[in-house]
Amino acid sequence: MKSKILPFAIALSLLSASVYGQKVKYKDLIPLLEAKQFERAEPYLRKYLKEVSDNPSAFLYMGMTLQEKALTSDILKNTEILFAKCDSAVLYYDKAYNEITERNINKNEENYQMFSRRDQRTGEFGIKLSDIRLKLEIWVKELKERKDRVKELKKHFTDVERLYARSGVLYKQIQSKYESESTFFLQSDDELIGQLNKLAHAFDSTITSFNAYRSSLKSIAKPTYNQQINLQEIVEFKKDGTSAPDFYADDLRLWDYKRWTKASIDAIQNVINPLRDRLITYDISLGKLHERIKKDSVSVLAELTQFEDGLLYGQLKKYDPNPLPIDVFEMKKAEMSYVSNTILHKPTRDSSNVMLKLSYLNQELKSIDLLDSVTSKLSQRNLAKDSENYKQFITKAYGTQQVLTSYISSTLEFAKREKLSKQLEWEATMQATKWVVHGTDSIPLFLEQPTKELAYKPLQVVDEKYTVGIHLQDTVSSGYLYSITPSRRADVVSKFPLDAAQFGRRNLPLAKNVSTVDTGSLTYFALIYSESKVEDKFPATIAKVNRVGGLAWSVNLKVEMTPIELIFSADSGEVSIKISNGSESKLIVLDKAGKQIQ
Repeated sequence: MKSKILPFAIALSLLSASVYGQKVKYKDLIPLLEAKQFERAEPYLRKYLKEVSDNPSAFLYMGMTLQEKALTSDILKNTEILFAKCDSAVLYYDKAYNEITERNINKNEENYQMFSRRDQRTGEFGIKLSDIRLKLEIWVKELKERKDRVKELKKHFTDVERLYARSGVLYKQIQSKYESESTFFLQSDDELIGQLNKLAHAFDSTITSFNAYRSSLKSIAKPTYNQQINLQEIVEFKKDGTSAPDFYADDLRLWDYKRWTKASIDAIQNVINPLRDRLITYDISLGKLHERIKKDSVSVLAELTQFEDGLLYGQLKKYDPNPLPIDVFEMKKAEMSYVSNTILHKPTRDSSNVMLKLSYLNQELKSIDLLDSVTSKLSQRNLAKDSENYKQFITKAYGTQQVLTSYISSTLEFAKREKLSKQLEWEATMQATKWVVHGTDSIPLFLEQPTKELAYKPLQVVDEKYTVGIHLQDTVSSGYLYSITPSRRADVVSKFPLDAAQFGRRNLPLAKNVSTVDTGSLTYFALIYSESKVEDKFPATIAKVNRVGGLAWSVNLKVEMTPIELIFSADSGEVSIKISNGSESKLIVLDKAGKQIQ
């Protein structure tokens, strides 16, 4: 090891000293050059060649020095430097080729020891000019080939960069045009398909150029590069696809524009475009149904149930969580539902059945509320923006955005007008349900105290069955029982006398009652009593009322405890009055004629 290092060290020391002197001695360079220590020797060799221009050996070693630099220069980052080194090396090799002679070799044999070889014929070592020239020819050829191969390689590499950059520009142009992935699909058209195909072509060309680059790379000695493409899927349209790759890295991460364009075109052609056609077809079908209502004045509620296309709605909502067409469809269906309900209920407009009318009005109000709600929501949409996403739908179904806007406005006005009308009708009908009518009398079906005094004071209202109370007329008090019918026209009517002293207007707050009716609503019992005791007992009047025949009997009683329940036995016709003071209870039994049994 020491024997090899020592000449280098001596040579370096001598050369270093010569830097400060007047002249570099060539013989001091030889140990470094023969050891191929070109990096160390080059500055001294260049200094020497500036001073000496007739040493072919120096030309030879300068060529070798430059060839070594051409082999170690970065083939992609320092390509021009590599080309310059190749050209310079060839130039020096040409000079050496032309100027090295047999005489020069014999005179300076120590400078050409690298070419020494054994003669096959004589067995002796020697240096031949032909061997030197052959080696120079090989080196020049290798340099020219390297330059050509690197030039081809760099062209393919530059093409990869350029074409991928072009792909990125095309993607960004598409990306910047749409504010979201939803608008990208909803606003897609033939122009976008063309842009996507152009992007796919540019990316295909990128891959083709990269494959050519990889093929060229195999022909390069000591390339120091081994890039492998790692395709990255574009998942988020507005975030992915724009970051630049490191083309010099072995793990070359490129956005997979081809996969994205293929998936996008497939979705547009096989999902979005058919979806657009289905929206038009759906709207046309609803329009025909609407025309049928207007033309024939018939309900289409049954047909409307067939228009629940969950698949259509679901597919559209994958691309738009709040689609304009669905709101338009729901408005149309709500309007047809409301009009159909009014058509169905038209025969009952003049019916005396108040509860039936109220029931129908409730249905109509629900329908008109829905129409008002969906149309109000629709009227608040930004139709100018919606028209960008649903251009085909608006154009083919309504002609222009203005026509659709006008249609929505007129429907909303209709909904508001009808809603107000139905609310007023509902209020009037609702008020009618609060009274039972008999002749010219109106008997209230509400227990709360009215602002003005009424002749009829209800004590009990049994929902949709009957009402019991006290009728005050001048100084006379009567108990009453009226049946409650859907028409609010009483078909069971009865009044029975009460003690005016105990059940007059002043004592009304003390009046209470209990009642019962048999399962067939044929026989009613009402007991009215006062919470104010007389002679330590509660005054009470019990009445039996038959559906046929009205009042059967009424009996005045005085009971020891508060009446809490009436129990009727249909088999015996007896009625029992259950009274209680909280701690004990007892029954007072009356026979079917009203006579007390116990």
